[in-house]
Amino acid sequence: MKREDILKLFEQVGAIRSGHFELSSGRHSATYIQCALVLQYPQHAEELGRALAQPFKAHSIGCVAAPALGGLIIGHEVARALGVRFLFVERDKSGQMALRRGFDLERGERALVIEDVWTTGGSTRETIGVVEQEGGIAVAAGALIDRSAGRLEWTVPAEALLAMDVPSYDPGECPLCRAGAAAMRPGSRFQRAHS
Repeated sequence: MKREDILKLFEQVGAIRSGHFELSSGRHSATYIQCALVLQYPQHAEELGRALAQPFKAHSIGCVAAPALGGLIIGHEVARALGVRFLFVERDKSGQMALRRGFDLERGERALVIEDVWTTGGSTRETIGVVEQEGGIAVAAGALIDRSAGRLEWTVPAEALLAMDVPSYDPGECPLCRAGAAAMRPGSRFQRAHS
């Protein structure tokens, strides 16, 4: 898929929103990208999964691991495209990412970590940490969208289908807050906290 096609797809389904948002990372932004609005369509999820899997075909991947909730659908589709199993990490009662639900990694198993959107890369880094703590080897990371336009630093090879330069701010430095606008909290972390 070409960059223009991916961007057009996200725009067509209303997955790129403008306003004032508090992201799951705690940072603020005038742009929110909700990949679930694209991934709700199985044909789009499958196509994006195949496209995101492509750069990692030469990495001898044993499994795909993703952080819940954002990485679940795209991680599953990347695993399908690579013909490997899929597992996910999620927050335990202490708030730490962990393998649960009977998932495990074989010692030395080569894992590709997949996420929907990178802002700070925090969930992907936590997932890499869980993979390594469990005895696996995180060999690469991928995302549908990199909001930093490639400025994030990684300890493994990393690729995103779409790199966008979407500024985000610490709340104390947010120009939207200074202008008096209240931030909306659309992320899944916030939805669970208030359900």
